[in-house]
Amino acid sequence: MLELSILGFLHEGPLHGYELKERLHGLSGHLRPVSDGALYPALTRLVKTGLLESRTEPGAGGAARRTLSLTDAGRAELRSRLSEPKEAEITDGQRFNTVLAFLGLLDSPAAQAAVLRRRLAFLETPASFFYRDGAPVRAEQEPDLFRAGMLRVARATGTAEKAWLKEALAVLDGLSADAPSDTPASGP
Repeated sequence: MLELSILGFLHEGPLHGYELKERLHGLSGHLRPVSDGALYPALTRLVKTGLLESRTEPGAGGAARRTLSLTDAGRAELRSRLSEPKEAEITDGQRFNTVLAFLGLLDSPAAQAAVLRRRLAFLETPASFFYRDGAPVRAEQEPDLFRAGMLRVARATGTAEKAWLKEALAVLDGLSADAPSDTPASGP
């Protein structure tokens, strides 16, 4: 997800390493902070594979600054990762939010809708944090106050997300029906 985020933010334009780190922190927040020990090796990998370009420029205080930008290969890789997210990027809420943050960069409402349909299908599959006799436990069945709370919050969040997904799909399906497939769409 770190690489997807890097590619997504650099799609917006070149950034210095520190600026990129700040944007990554804003997206992942305190849940999954990005350390220098993860960020800079990822940047080095992306430069070596030709997905990013790195230039050194003079800094404001005299120290040189590294500016990163996306290459054409990086743009293609970003589109590929957004079009076909891994299963964990659909099923894990935080990872899906990262995909969602950049899904508007896909140039096809139909491609955007396909990703949202995968998430909706996952959310509509009965599941729980807890099971009894092989069946998912519902909040009303859980005697433990705290587990019941987890289940209620998860249900409310899932209900809201499913409603939004259905609304977004209606918008995207309308765009797909009204526009040629090569017309860019930023999504809802």
